[in-house]
Formats: sequence, structure tokens, C-alpha cells
Amino acid sequence: MSRRQFGGGHGVGTPRGATGAAPRLPAPRKRFGQHFLHDSRILDSIVTGLGDLTGRTVVEIGPGRGALTDRLVARAARVVAIELDRDLVQHLRSRYADRPHVEIVEADVLSTDLAALAAGPFVLAGNVPYYITTPIIFHALQLPRPDVAVYLVQKEVADRMAAPPGDKTYGALSVNLQAVVDVEFLRKVPPGSFNPPPAVDSAIVRVTPKPSAVVEPALEDRFRSFVLAAFGLRRKQLVRVVRTVASLDAERASAVVRSCGLDPAARPETLSPAEFALLVRALYPAAGAADRAAESVR
Repeated sequence: MSRRQFGGGHGVGTPRGATGAAPRLPAPRKRFGQHFLHDSRILDSIVTGLGDLTGRTVVEIGPGRGALTDRLVARAARVVAIELDRDLVQHLRSRYADRPHVEIVEADVLSTDLAALAAGPFVLAGNVPYYITTPIIFHALQLPRPDVAVYLVQKEVADRMAAPPGDKTYGALSVNLQAVVDVEFLRKVPPGSFNPPPAVDSAIVRVTPKPSAVVEPALEDRFRSFVLAAFGLRRKQLVRVVRTVASLDAERASAVVRSCGLDPAARPETLSPAEFALLVRALYPAAGAADRAAESVR
């Protein structure tokens, strides 16, 4: 990809040219911030995290040179790899030219409808560019969601994704993810697993949709906006947060908080995703009720 990329490096199954020599691999581009993953143990951990791929479609974000793709191709019924770097796209299309179940898509993942591309149930493997990690993760949460997603991200981001309420790294990212998915920290990834090595540690995380999300689909946008605004006031008491974000007077804000069974003096960093959902439903009852009614007739 043409943003910061942690795509796969030289892996198994590399095609050979007529002379028997391996074809020249695209070099990492400093201007794209590319670091190619080459550690076979880490690559295997990503694949293992996805579960049994027999008969499944895998969408891969940022395949790089194809090291992870090689492993996916050997296990899945169909692999769709999304890559923005034109040189890497050409390399990958040549590499898998004789694999009819592999599709290399030259595109910006943020402009790509992942579910439409998969054309059915799918799992997602994401070698996520660091500085647009959050937009990509939330883009992948659009309905219908992947059955499971395994991401390689900056360790600091992985810690925030999985943090529980009250933890020093718990924040808007933690709440907005954990409201709709379960997040598992699978393993730390050292800089030496990449070529060239980045300046920070990375980590593998697995994201799985909750059987019952704590917030209804019709409320997700309002929920995310409210949570982001609340953590912008993370040191303020909850009643002040509700007053500010929802533009309520003190009496009405206090009534909303108490109706949810919450402490008006609590701070946002102590609330669980379910408690944030209670507040959002109380503030936007019409949207939540409409969604619940629609769900009941399905």
C-alpha cells in the first residue's frame, strides 16, 4: 500500500523464472513507510488466528510481497488481496497468475466495500498501515462484518483496542470496538520481524463480532460520536460530560445519568461499553426504539 504498510515479505511458494532464479522482489519504499513482514512464526500466528480456512473467502489488506498471501492461498477457497502500491500489484498478479482462486485488487481499502468484494461471508487479515489504523478498523466494522478479523498493528494501538475500563490505555477506541466486537491480544511482534525493522513494537489482535452487540446498528454512529466527545472530556464528571455533549441543563443531564443507574460523579474512563450504550439510548430513544422494532420483525 502507498501508506505505512506492514505487508508480507518473501515467503513460501515463490515462483521461479525460466533460469531457475527467483524474480526480483519490489524493494521497501521509504516514502511509503513500507516494512515487509518476513518472520515465519508471526506469519503462521496470523493464519492460525483466522481459524480453519477450508472453503472460506479471505480478504487481505496490504499483502505487500505476498508472504502472508502465500499461506492464505494454500488454505482458503478464495483470496482477495487489496493493494494500492502499483509495483506490488504487478508483482502479486504475476506471482499468482496461475491461481484462479486469487484476486489482486488495486485499490485504496478505505474506498473499497469489503463485503461486496467478498460477495458472501468472509474473514479478514489486515496488515494495517500505522497512521490510518483506526479508520481501516472501523471501515471493516461496517455491516455485514467479517466473521473474524486478524490485524497486525502497532502494539500501542493493540493495547488500546483490548484495554478494560479503568485501564490507563482505555479510551474511545476501546469502547467503540468493544461495543460491537470481542478483541483479543494474540502476541507481540518485535521490530526484527520486518525488513526494514520499524522503530516500535507491533502486535497481532483478533476481532470477532459479538453475538449480541451492546449498541444497536441504528445507534452506532451516535454512539461513536458520543464516546469520542466524552473522552475529550475524560477528566470531567459524567453529569458535566452529558451536559456538554448533549447540550442539556444541569437538571436534565443529572436526570438522564441517574435514569441509567450511573453515578453522576463517575468519569468516562470508568464506564463500560454497555454503560455508554445506556446513556446513548437515553439521549436518543427514538433511534434505538426504531432499530429494536425493526429487529423484532426480522
